[in-house]
Amino acid sequence: MIEPTLPREVSRVFDAFPAPVGKRLLQVRGLIFATAATHDNVGRLTETLKWGEPAYLTDETGSGSTIRLGRLKDSEHAAILFNCKTTLVDTFRERFPDAFEYRQTRALLLPVSGKLPKQELSICLSLALTYHLDRRAKKAR
Repeated sequence: MIEPTLPREVSRVFDAFPAPVGKRLLQVRGLIFATAATHDNVGRLTETLKWGEPAYLTDETGSGSTIRLGRLKDSEHAAILFNCKTTLVDTFRERFPDAFEYRQTRALLLPVSGKLPKQELSICLSLALTYHLDRRAKKAR
């Protein structure tokens, strides 16, 4: 899977992050696209800015919840942000209590150095990208 070219306005935001944060978030971006490609029902992602941060939406299929990339004001970590009205962060916390640092029901924090926990993170991203599919399936039962 080849990552799509960064839209100019999104590229500017990545460039504005402190270098270690931007580098880590670009790794996460790659993992978002790679993870989406493993699901036939996710479709092509829309990459845009939401609240001035890179955001990844499943507009084509409506399968998932928006994923945003950024950082929190009180942290040096890279942040992956999720809709706080979902159960996503609680689910991540249950499945991977020690793999990540979490903020309330909205963010998963990653250190900017060291190895990216790709396996755990791709599971979290997969859950976000298919969030609405999972909820629809539960309602249909």
